Amino acid sequence: MSNNGDKLNEEQQEQLLFMMLVQQHQQIAMIGLGNLQDPSTEEMEKDLSSAKYAIDTMAMLKKYTKGNISDEAAGYLEQTLTNLRMNYAEEAKKAKSGSKEQNPDK
Repeated sequence: MSNNGDKLNEEQQEQLLFMMLVQQHQQIAMIGLGNLQDPSTEEMEKDLSSAKYAIDTMAMLKKYTKGNISDEAAGYLEQTLTNLRMNYAEEAKKAKSGSKEQNPDK
């Protein structure tokens, strides 16, 4: 870890690592939602299935860490999940209405 991490106690370091893990999955979801550039392709592409996977993974983290993390970390995870779920629902709705316009029989 960086020098800043050396000044944290073990619990603070673990909380920081947990929040970084949440941020990583948030970025994966945001890339899948087409809100961030994919660093591997440098393209803005939607992949709702990868976004859903990242969101579902964070929901699992919430379930398995309940009562085991600080209120701050739990609140951060909850806020992140709420925002991503709202964005996902909006993008899924757009995708569904877009496919109906392309295929009016469905």
